[in-house]
Amino acid sequence: MADRNQIFYIQELPFHLIMEVLTSGRLSAADLATLEITCHMFGAKHELCPDKFRSVAEYAAYCLCHAHQVFDSMSLSARIGLLSRCGGNWKKVLRFLHSIEQSSGIVETSAGKMQVVTGKYHTLLIHNSSLYSCGSNLCGVLGHGHHMTQCATFSRVNFPSLSPVVHVSASHNHAAFVTQSGEVSNPCFCLFTFELFVLVNKTPFCNFQVFTCGDNSSYCCGHGDIGRTVFRPTRIEALRGIPCKQVATGLSFTVILTRQGHVYTCGNNTHGQLGHGDSIERLTPAIIQLLAENSKVVQVAAGPSYTFAVTVDGSVYSFGSYTNFCLGHGDQSDKFVPSAIQSFKRRDIHVVCVSAGDEHALAIDSSGYVYSWGRGYCGALGHGNQNDKPSPELVTALKGQIAVQVCARKRKTFVLTDEGSVFAFGWMGFGSLGFSDRSISDKVLKPRALDSLCGHSVSQISTGLYHTVAVTNKGIVFGFGDNERAQLGHEWLRGCLQPTEIMVQRMVEAVTAQSS
Repeated sequence: MADRNQIFYIQELPFHLIMEVLTSGRLSAADLATLEITCHMFGAKHELCPDKFRSVAEYAAYCLCHAHQVFDSMSLSARIGLLSRCGGNWKKVLRFLHSIEQSSGIVETSAGKMQVVTGKYHTLLIHNSSLYSCGSNLCGVLGHGHHMTQCATFSRVNFPSLSPVVHVSASHNHAAFVTQSGEVSNPCFCLFTFELFVLVNKTPFCNFQVFTCGDNSSYCCGHGDIGRTVFRPTRIEALRGIPCKQVATGLSFTVILTRQGHVYTCGNNTHGQLGHGDSIERLTPAIIQLLAENSKVVQVAAGPSYTFAVTVDGSVYSFGSYTNFCLGHGDQSDKFVPSAIQSFKRRDIHVVCVSAGDEHALAIDSSGYVYSWGRGYCGALGHGNQNDKPSPELVTALKGQIAVQVCARKRKTFVLTDEGSVFAFGWMGFGSLGFSDRSISDKVLKPRALDSLCGHSVSQISTGLYHTVAVTNKGIVFGFGDNERAQLGHEWLRGCLQPTEIMVQRMVEAVTAQSS
């Protein structure tokens, strides 16, 4: 029997095993690019590579793209369009796909896995599977208990179990979290000194559970009780045994996406935002049957009183309140069941992600183009004026950029590109757009680069009512805007007109030291 601990140099392996290592799913587009420029073996063409690929790394990127769920669901014309937008570079295509996948969840940084979400006067941050929060604890949204009214710096949120937190949403007065329990182990590959170690191969087992806390006046926390405030994260028992992937919190309602692509909702249903065909509140999460019978849902988003569901085939379903034209159907009537936005379908636009703002909405298509609709207050739609758009329209000023994340909130918008640049437009109030010059106007009518962050590659951005927080690829966290209730994690500042670093790593180390 062969020695299980035998070490092989990677260049000694057969080509198909080298490709197994490169396409294991553990390497990013940046990793492949690094291998391509630092090692002749990966940067050179291999005799077993198809002729059209100039290097082994490029061929690996091609294989990873074709195995990606988003790319696999795209039409041939959409695939060709994306490749063209990326200059024929498969590593750039892979970067786009990975960035879209992370845009509404955890992002990989050199400091670990992170996600930031901002609410009315609060901020929540996942850092290496632990959750931290700061700002106003109105209705218990921070998860620290009833004794705390405000948290001046990021403090760790305790859960009943030690399970890692993998997703969070807290846009309004309550918060929802997805935790992971169980063990997932796959073959582990180490490329240091180009040696391969095959470690363990256990059968994956994992349970993704949903916890909620905060205002529960309309049963939006999903516990089926009388609507009392939930001051600490509490598991939704009705979802026990249902692996969940993503949560989205609206104003007194909650949307849950399962790993099977089904959508559950609970809470306030005045405008049909729960998607069940009526206006009856749901005390516990109930599955939306219409969506379950159609394509698999890959992303959900919740506005104040409306909901989006993006399906694997690139359709966008909206339901709830028509106010501010946020549903994107061009009419003024509430939708009590999910309805596909026909403007996208007619133009054969494959949408990959959406953002639901207070008065407007945005979407990114499979080529990285940005669309906006709703109220045009303060230029929040990015079309150079303040006109309303009842249905989605292309933001032409961003045609030269490949967008990977859009973030809409109260009369302002942020767009993150595949290069890590940030564009902002809309209302500059409280400095929450990150521009310090307000001498002429407090409105930015067209997308404008946030130059104060140009030295950083931003991986994720989230904007609350009057404040904004961004995370870079190095795990540095910047905040700007209003800080009157310490929602930026700065104890002494009233506000920041420009991005100011939040010393999250130092706070995390201090919390870890105290707990140990």
